[in-house]
Amino acid sequence: MNGVANDSNGQANGVKKTSTQLQIIDENQHFTQELSQSMKDEWHLADSGFNYNLVAVFGSQSTGKSTLLNRLFGTNFDVMSESARRQTTKGIWMSRGKDMNVLIMDVEGTDGRERGEDQDFERKSALFSMATSNVIIVNLWEHQVGLYQGANMGLLKTVFEVNLQLFQAARGKEKTLLLFVIRDHVGATPLANLANTLTADLDRIWQSVSKPEGLENCSINDYFDFMFTALPHKLLLPEKFEEEVIKLRERFVNQNHKDFVFKPNYSKRVPADGFHVYAEGIWDQIMSNKDLDLPTQQELLAQYRCDEIATVAFEAFLGKIKGFRQPIEAGKIIEGLGPQMEEIRNTTIKQFDKDASRYHSDVYKRKRNEILNKANSQLHAFYLGQLKNLSKKAITMFNSRIQEKLKGEGYDFAEVVLNARNEVEDYFKKNAESIVLTETDWTYDEEITQLQEGIDEIAAKSRIEETKKMINGLEKAFQAQINEFVTLYFKSPTPDMWTKIVNKFQEVLDKTEQQLLKKAKSFNSSEEENAKSVENLRKRSWQQLRKKIDDELADNMFLLKLRERFEEKFRYDDEGLPKVWKPEDDIDAHFRKARDDALKLIPLFAKIQIEGIELDIPSDEEFDFNESLIILSETRQHDLTVRFKRESDAFYLEAKRSVVATTARVPYWVLLLLVVLGWNEFVTIITSPVYLVLFSFVGFVGYIIWLLNLFGPVESFCRMIGTEIVKLGSDKVRSSLQGGSTGEKLSQYIGGESKKEQ
Repeated sequence: MNGVANDSNGQANGVKKTSTQLQIIDENQHFTQELSQSMKDEWHLADSGFNYNLVAVFGSQSTGKSTLLNRLFGTNFDVMSESARRQTTKGIWMSRGKDMNVLIMDVEGTDGRERGEDQDFERKSALFSMATSNVIIVNLWEHQVGLYQGANMGLLKTVFEVNLQLFQAARGKEKTLLLFVIRDHVGATPLANLANTLTADLDRIWQSVSKPEGLENCSINDYFDFMFTALPHKLLLPEKFEEEVIKLRERFVNQNHKDFVFKPNYSKRVPADGFHVYAEGIWDQIMSNKDLDLPTQQELLAQYRCDEIATVAFEAFLGKIKGFRQPIEAGKIIEGLGPQMEEIRNTTIKQFDKDASRYHSDVYKRKRNEILNKANSQLHAFYLGQLKNLSKKAITMFNSRIQEKLKGEGYDFAEVVLNARNEVEDYFKKNAESIVLTETDWTYDEEITQLQEGIDEIAAKSRIEETKKMINGLEKAFQAQINEFVTLYFKSPTPDMWTKIVNKFQEVLDKTEQQLLKKAKSFNSSEEENAKSVENLRKRSWQQLRKKIDDELADNMFLLKLRERFEEKFRYDDEGLPKVWKPEDDIDAHFRKARDDALKLIPLFAKIQIEGIELDIPSDEEFDFNESLIILSETRQHDLTVRFKRESDAFYLEAKRSVVATTARVPYWVLLLLVVLGWNEFVTIITSPVYLVLFSFVGFVGYIIWLLNLFGPVESFCRMIGTEIVKLGSDKVRSSLQGGSTGEKLSQYIGGESKKEQ
């Protein structure tokens, strides 16, 4: 069989086969005869009908394609040794995904040193993958995005063109999904930007594709869909890498995932039991196509030498620009970065032109554009980093400028913001313009827009803070004024009290509104904003007034007002002197009049009276102006009335007791009887020095105790002394009884007491 020996499993035709994978096309471009058997015996897919899918991967050599497939689909493709850095996958290998009806094709890497300039197999394998697969994973590094060869754009162009001529023109529009997996994504360039770059490159090469008759106006989207994803560095961020791979796997296994890849329109509609015939036929058609022949030897020589010259020049270029990375990543701004990058890039291009310009003109121009694009791509990262640092510094400058100006007095906020804005925007534009290189389409429109948005955000925040500060100041001044006049009018309530309070409130509010509108002019506030501020001021001012009223009319405070009004009428006469009640005074009438007069305050304070006064206080879902007019509800009025009546009863009883005290006198005959009966005792006391001194001392002590109101403490002291005496006696008896039996101790104690009596 072509003179190729069997392998360890007894397979021929140079086919290398394991229990889980099969080399369907070897490095010599021979198609295997074992595919049918593997579909049936190894992978158990022969009876699946249309219920299977096929995924292929291609990209540059040593980019981790096999590793990615093993992680995604649980396959067992050979992976590259990190220390050897040599070709691992040769030809095209196929295996079945673990626990899924998916065939996986691991395609030999492009741009490998083993094949050198031999692009024949690269083109044929890529075309075979595109013609047979539902989904093609394009595996590339982040730094390859934007490159022509590094991102396999040249290969894709050829494959697109031949794919149209050989297959699509005959069969109609069958779509294939190209899933670009960007490896070692560090996040400096957002995935969306990388996707836009790749999409633009794909559109550009599609426009240059030679299309067959009848398909001249077809679009790339008629035949291909695109998805883009990124994976972090496998070695530097292994855990993050595995986590993102698991998320990517969901697109292949979860039909409910929004980015599920196996859509019905990607299917080639080939039954599983006939797939081996279909795939072999595709490969035979590709092998017989002469459009995939190698270029001329002259072009090959130019490509080889231009690549060598470009590699040397680009390595020198990379060495010169590596010093830019650290300061830019640290957030610093490099002075003169634009001229330095321009000089380094031009030196690199001149070095390339010097040695490469004598080779094939088309190849030289193409390679020159490639190295120019590569250099611009490398420098573009520094350009974006410098712009980012400039934007941060400009934002910091703007914030510091306005904060410094706002610390002063009498500033115009709009003028402060405008001057600071003009200063930082001029600074940014001047420095950004200095780092835009010639022969590039670099712009900073997006960055200047982001800067302006940042400035607007800071200005809006400062404006809100300053407005809040201004309104707080006005509200404090307003609060101080209403506190003063509300307290004043509440001290001497009259029937027109509410009219005075509301008129005074309206007067102060009008002045505050004028101050607000005057200061709002410096904030460039719109009419709508001013109207809203005035509306809020009115509502908050009324709420402040109402809060002050509530504080003044809290239950205890209001009962105090009622008590003061009652005492003023009941306990004092018209001249303000305290009343001394006499038996002939009509206490009941005075009491009823004073209490009724005090109770008149309750309906007076129950509701704010605004009849005849126009108040424009807005209401909303959280605040009802009409309800805020009610101070004392009917329930609260009743409660206050009951509580006050109970308190006023105490004054009534006190007045009654004072009249009884003045009328309850001792009869004169009782005093005369006391003198007659106690005459002998009196004479005895005054004639005996001992009795006289003792009686005088006791009387003096009693007078002092009465004068100082010490009867309570003296009583407590005597009770305490008595308690201590009883306690000491009990302890003495207990200790005496502990020396012997209770009867003996008791007999001894009784005997001792008898002797003492004798």
